[in-house]
Amino acid sequence: MFYVIKVFVSALIIALVNEVSKRSSTLAALLLALPIVSVIAFTWEWAETTDAERIASLSAETFWFVLPTLPMFLVLAWLLRLGYNYYLAFGHMYSYDCAVVCANAVPAATINLMNTR
Repeated sequence: MFYVIKVFVSALIIALVNEVSKRSSTLAALLLALPIVSVIAFTWEWAETTDAERIASLSAETFWFVLPTLPMFLVLAWLLRLGYNYYLAFGHMYSYDCAVVCANAVPAATINLMNTR
């Protein structure tokens, strides 16, 4: 039952942001800029485990993956303004994002290993 609640609340938030974007792109961008997915994930993790150290590790690791992916929003905007089809622009942006995340996975794992010794 808890899983159904998690899915429903998470989907409701996504739908809400989508509806807001139809009325105000600025407000929708503000909502999207908030780390909603991270906060929801931390909350669900806490509800299931109440393990503060686990959430602290997840939070720190998330920080290191977010920083290098921020330019993806600029890449998407740039490609769309150049006239790229949305799906092609999204594909390029997502490829960039995946490459950056993979390139940072090794340093992030190294940082994590250094903290656990």
